[in-house]
Amino acid sequence: MKKFLPKFFAVFLLAASFSACQNQDNKELKDKNYTQFVNPFIGAADNGHTFPGACVPFGMIQTSPDTGFGSWRYCSGYNFEDSFIYGFSQTHLNGTGCVDLANILVLPFSGEKIIDKYGSSFDKAQETASPGYYSVNLKDFDVKAELTATQHVAFHRYTFNSDNQSNLLVNMQHGMVWNMDQYESNVVESSYNFDDEYTLSGYIKSSIWVEQKIFFVMKFDHKIADSQVLEADSRNKAPKLVLSFPEIKKGEQLLMKVAVSTVSQEGAKKNMDAELSNWDFENTVALADKSWNDMFKRIDVQGTPDEMANFYTSFYHSLIQPNNIADVDGQYRGADDSIHISSTRNFYSTISAWDTYRAAHPFYTLVMTDYVGDMVNSLVEQSQIQGFLPIWGLWGKENYCMIGNHSVPIIVEAYLKGIEGIDAEKAYTEIKKSLTVSHRGSDWETYDKYGYYPTDKMKTESVSKTLECAYDDYAAAQMASKLGKSEDQDFFNKRSMQYKNLFDSQTLFMRPKNSDGTWKSPFNPSQLAHSESIGGDYTEGNAWQYTWHVQHDPMGLIELFPSKDEFINKLDSLFTIDLSKYGQSLSDVTGLIGMYAHGNEPSHHVTYLYSLAGKPERTQELIRQIFDMHYKNKPDGLCGNDDCGQMSAWYMFNAMGFYPLNPVSGEYIFGAPQISSITLNLTNGNKFEIVANNLSKENLYIDSIELNGKPYTKNTISHSDIMKGGKLIYNMRAKK
Repeated sequence: MKKFLPKFFAVFLLAASFSACQNQDNKELKDKNYTQFVNPFIGAADNGHTFPGACVPFGMIQTSPDTGFGSWRYCSGYNFEDSFIYGFSQTHLNGTGCVDLANILVLPFSGEKIIDKYGSSFDKAQETASPGYYSVNLKDFDVKAELTATQHVAFHRYTFNSDNQSNLLVNMQHGMVWNMDQYESNVVESSYNFDDEYTLSGYIKSSIWVEQKIFFVMKFDHKIADSQVLEADSRNKAPKLVLSFPEIKKGEQLLMKVAVSTVSQEGAKKNMDAELSNWDFENTVALADKSWNDMFKRIDVQGTPDEMANFYTSFYHSLIQPNNIADVDGQYRGADDSIHISSTRNFYSTISAWDTYRAAHPFYTLVMTDYVGDMVNSLVEQSQIQGFLPIWGLWGKENYCMIGNHSVPIIVEAYLKGIEGIDAEKAYTEIKKSLTVSHRGSDWETYDKYGYYPTDKMKTESVSKTLECAYDDYAAAQMASKLGKSEDQDFFNKRSMQYKNLFDSQTLFMRPKNSDGTWKSPFNPSQLAHSESIGGDYTEGNAWQYTWHVQHDPMGLIELFPSKDEFINKLDSLFTIDLSKYGQSLSDVTGLIGMYAHGNEPSHHVTYLYSLAGKPERTQELIRQIFDMHYKNKPDGLCGNDDCGQMSAWYMFNAMGFYPLNPVSGEYIFGAPQISSITLNLTNGNKFEIVANNLSKENLYIDSIELNGKPYTKNTISHSDIMKGGKLIYNMRAKK
């Protein structure tokens, strides 16, 4: 890291020179190297669960080092605090709280063919990373490893600096698992074949979070002189192979390409032929860098070095997924394990909807508009295959993680914002079916019978499920209204108000209720809950955190309290009562300010409730506090799992000074800007400039707002107004 940081910060000194010029011409913006502002190590320590390896925007490949496996610590396969690498696998999850992927691990090594414990120590000072590129020196073997990628192909370059024989371990058994007992049984089927002296192809079927099939083709620029199968545990379903390359001498390199497909080995070959038919590693790195720059130039930021690092790394993390798992010919393996063809040649999966509907998908509809139609169509296609919209879609399969069905607001938000390429009737059919026909993860008969999920019927997460389903119902009602389906609109509108059935006017909390209408007792609002580990009526949280989960009707929530002052007092307590004093802790409940947990998504909109209750200055104070405490330009700079870009999207919206408290509404509520100048280069050709005059450590409050040269007094700005282009000016002040 020491080698990486000077280069990294030198770039920021160069970037600072840009801030003096407020009106760069188009050529300067086009040539600006935004990738140099990204620090891929942010979030790679503590519980951020990001990885530093190589990938391209929305690519199927994320080739990265694995420094551990077998625990929650290694959801991404990497932790910055480690100094040992087991090898480099080809697929990874970014910032999740569950484990999977890390398929087809490879390790270059020199010396004896058979190694008992694979892996190597490495020097952190010689580890570097940038978007689309990763490099490290393996100390134990004196091998320099470099990684880059295309959409479907990982490209590795190994420089062997030892006189010993050059070899490569290929571990087909490898993958991220919850505990070491699962490691040797994570792959349930496999096969491999040497197609010729330069090519190894194979197939594995693994089953951890979802059951998945991955086909691969591995090509080398040197002949495979010998291969050996390491003695495997009797439980293993996949081999560990050692390939030997004796013709590679000291100082020479081995190049390797690994293409993958969910469909077939032929599909993997097509992907390689289409994307990487040559052996030009440097050019592939340059193309990966360009692919990221082409995305990053959609937003031009002028800020301090740390602000630039945090913003563009957030942008980077938000585009690592969803992943397009379709082959270059549009074929992909669906939830039914059959082969399907996408009409657009794209099928997006790895959609953590419970997290990302809140800010990541609204960010896509604002900045990545040209990708959103295909994302929505992918959700609809998966629903047509499996019978309901994805809850958490991973590699085309359903893992049933989390609650509600937040594919619904993702689709509705995109449709209401006019995203092109969406078949509204087809999409609405899947929405209605998903919200009325029971399936694993839902019980609409119980929900409709009682008007909430009773704690004695559901056993776990009853309050959280009720509140989150209410938001999905609200979203469905908005789409039904737009389509002229008045009966459906009335039905879903009525259900969306059922959140009120769980508000206890005595304790002023959203409280679990029994099927006979009585409140669950005893009731401890500080008691944390989690369905998989400790049970309870809340999802990764408690009553303090979930009482505010009414994104679609915040004014209605305020009215449930005896007065607005009582509401504000309760909200104040959320940020001042120390959760730790109650002896409560949970790995998913982090980034605490009192009871508020910024490291977990249900809290992400809560600061904005102050603005709606008439205290916008408190919203502005808290946003600054969250920025200062929980987003830092260092490996442990995230206070919780990045969760497929949601934590990162929160940062970017709030840097701009507004946030989609209710994404489906098409309105962004004002908070306070955190960066002085941001320009959105929108996909429709318009520009939207955001300027924060007099922004400083002291001047954190908004004094006034101007839009296109005129005073602006609303507490929200619409998506449609931003898309028209223009200039938004915040005039900042210190508190009077």
